[in-house]
Amino acid sequence: MGTVIVGAGPTGLTLARALQRCGAPFRLLEKSPIPFQGSRGKGLQPRTQEVLNDLGLLDRFLAAGADYPDLLIHLPGGQTMRQRMDELKQPTPSTPWPNVLMVPQWRTCELLADGLPVEYGVGLAGLTQQDGGVHITLDNGETIFTRYLVGADGGRSTVRRELSVGFEGTTHETEQMIVADVRVPGLDRGAWHIWPAEDRSLRLGLCPLPGTDLFQATTAAVDVPLGELVPEVEITEVVWRSLYRANIRMVSRYRVGNVFLAGDAAHVHSPAGGQGLNTGIQDAYNLGWKLATGNDALLDTYEQERLPVAADVLGISTRLHRRTMDGAQDAMRRDDPTLHQLRLGYRSGPLARDHREKPGTVRAGDRAPDAPLATGTVFDLLRGPHATLLAFGWEGDLPTSVPAHRVDEAAAAYDLDGPTLVLVRPDNYIGCVTSSIDDVTAYLRLIGVHT
Repeated sequence: MGTVIVGAGPTGLTLARALQRCGAPFRLLEKSPIPFQGSRGKGLQPRTQEVLNDLGLLDRFLAAGADYPDLLIHLPGGQTMRQRMDELKQPTPSTPWPNVLMVPQWRTCELLADGLPVEYGVGLAGLTQQDGGVHITLDNGETIFTRYLVGADGGRSTVRRELSVGFEGTTHETEQMIVADVRVPGLDRGAWHIWPAEDRSLRLGLCPLPGTDLFQATTAAVDVPLGELVPEVEITEVVWRSLYRANIRMVSRYRVGNVFLAGDAAHVHSPAGGQGLNTGIQDAYNLGWKLATGNDALLDTYEQERLPVAADVLGISTRLHRRTMDGAQDAMRRDDPTLHQLRLGYRSGPLARDHREKPGTVRAGDRAPDAPLATGTVFDLLRGPHATLLAFGWEGDLPTSVPAHRVDEAAAAYDLDGPTLVLVRPDNYIGCVTSSIDDVTAYLRLIGVHT
């Protein structure tokens, strides 16, 4: 067996998708007997939508989701006020999906899992590493030998515990929130309804979930029954419910031998800012193509690239959480462009090679921007499990070991002037920028592509 993935949430499912399209063997195990049922992580950031586009799934997500609605704040005395968490933006040639897409987490899991061989009701009981791989014991008594194991099994990760990897951070037991999926007949579904408490904390929020007749209910008043929070609102059914405690933690290691941690198994965030699910998907997308190569040195770069990103994202989520807990007047604002994850990259990472004397605004390590071409777009060329060479103003021959395209019309999007070769990694980050074919050949060897 090539890779065993423990956990079939968004992180594990995305990793399985990435391995599947590379033709790499895997098993995907989920301890729960059924798929996840709640709405919990409902916001898909623009960078995550680009990943889904690369996987050929975005159209299904767009059909299942919707833009976030206005906040309709119900003030004391019966008055209301409308505002937005973030203003809607128009698509641009380089960023075709600039807004957060709301999709209930259960639907995200359903769409990602479609066609994947998920083994429900099967969990990990133990593991040992030897013989160049991992010996696994499952809770049904089965034993497996696999080359790689990935723990994508959430904040209470069994894989992380078996590795004895610390989960540093804090748990604020007094900062709790109920999240639930409820039916509220007759309530306007064109807005996200907010009832603040006198101290500006959240007494009740009801957000309409697209593609359903449900609302996601949130409240910091955990000791009050949902149906008693706002007398004028009738909650007729609670379909799913979860108690959230403010956990802000992350690991110091993403890799121990041939075992890797990803998603909530490696970092847990406040839900403020909608970063947790999205960061897990990005973990999986970084790791998937590297696992498929079996290149040990390349697999080391997973931790080197993703751990600093997780630390930064944890900081952003924590700051937003504190504003919410402190009752800040703008606590619901989400207009920091960093939240969209389009600016996250690996410029200082081990796989960024920019050979120009004066790099432009788009550099090695950055997300590869989209751009219109005579036929299609740059993203159309990048879609798939391969690295892609983009040639700008290049008149010489191009290598045949990876798909190569002359794309002079996209030079402005990449801030280029003069003949330049841009090699884009399989996860659609820029790996190498150069004016030398030899640099491209060396980079392909670095990422495990035979030349």
